[in-house]
Amino acid sequence: MNSVGSTSHGEFLRYQITKLQDLINQMVGCCEDKRLYQSRRFDLPYAELRCLMLFRTERYLTVKGIAQRLDVAKSRVTKLISGLIKKGLVESIEDPKDARVKLISLTRKGKEKCKEIEEFQLEIHEKILSQFEPEERAHIMRALESLTTAMETVKANLA
Repeated sequence: MNSVGSTSHGEFLRYQITKLQDLINQMVGCCEDKRLYQSRRFDLPYAELRCLMLFRTERYLTVKGIAQRLDVAKSRVTKLISGLIKKGLVESIEDPKDARVKLISLTRKGKEKCKEIEEFQLEIHEKILSQFEPEERAHIMRALESLTTAMETVKANLA
């Protein structure tokens, strides 16, 4: 390739890099706005909301398990769980197999709150997807999956 072709290719790549950064920043901004809105709507700090939503697929979790899933210190999880217990959303019981371990589970109120949050999230994502034709949605999903894979690969190589 000649130097003119290389220059225009390099300029186009630079444009694409800048455009990718801008688009990702816009999407992150939208996600942050949604997080703030959810926190206000459901009257929960985002960290507590995130912790609560771990129980969608689990009946019981330990502090250690929550810490691993949220990638935070166990001491942070203890504070989160205390806040959720005070709000009546989770309860702590002794593990029948090991009294040193506390099992955390949702209360009835916590299950209702989780369902409400999940329905809100589904509604938001449905509103987003409904703006596109089915073929466009499939293309967007494939592109997002490819982008996610590429981002995970780069992240793994940074470590």
